[in-house]
Amino acid sequence: MSHFFPEHGAMPVTAVSADFINGHVIPAHSHDLAQLLYAIEGVLVIETNAGRWVVPPSRGVWLKAGISHTVRMRGAARMRSIFVQPDAIPGLPDEDCVIEVSPLLRELILAATRVEGDYLPDSRDARLMRFILDELCTLPVLPFNLPWPQDSRILRVCQLLAAEPSDARTAEDWADLLSMTVKTFHRQFHKQTGVTFGRWRQQARLLLSLESLAQGQPVLQVALQHGYESQSAFAAAFKRQFGMPPSAFYA
Repeated sequence: MSHFFPEHGAMPVTAVSADFINGHVIPAHSHDLAQLLYAIEGVLVIETNAGRWVVPPSRGVWLKAGISHTVRMRGAARMRSIFVQPDAIPGLPDEDCVIEVSPLLRELILAATRVEGDYLPDSRDARLMRFILDELCTLPVLPFNLPWPQDSRILRVCQLLAAEPSDARTAEDWADLLSMTVKTFHRQFHKQTGVTFGRWRQQARLLLSLESLAQGQPVLQVALQHGYESQSAFAAAFKRQFGMPPSAFYA
């Protein structure tokens, strides 16, 4: 949907909105502007060369200018995005990340999507956009990122685990598959992703489970599909990661 992307004009902040059906994919593209991708309904899955972000409602993904990314919709998604000139204000996030979208920022974003065309620097609309910039500089970064390795061997392991999160093969199994020692596998995995193999797999399972939960699948089914032996084990890991049980996440 080309109308979703703004003209790259002189305005420091531009807001746009679009609704998408479940499964819709926006192919890889980039912008000259930084972007906050946010959906008031549905889950967004954003992929770049550096990582994969799963974004439920109340969270958003901040992408720096020039970052090529693909967006997939899990559930019908109502996307509301903010595009920002990279030099609009000091203190904007300096890395691609998931941030908390507070109730205040949510309302500011919705108000911004109703602004039509350019606005004068001293107008109410300009003050609204500056308020959004101030909020973007203060929001906490959240652990909804799944880092991708650059090494083709480790990348293949990660791709297979993301495609089949219930895969129970151990680090020893993967090391054998890659014809390397277990010690080398662990060292390379941590070097490439910044986390241990076990931590990455758990993060992958939990983040991928958000996509299934967003589509209304039963919690037990989601647990088993994502490598957990029981609903209770999944719920405990989920609560440690996200601060609430899976049954409450989209309530």
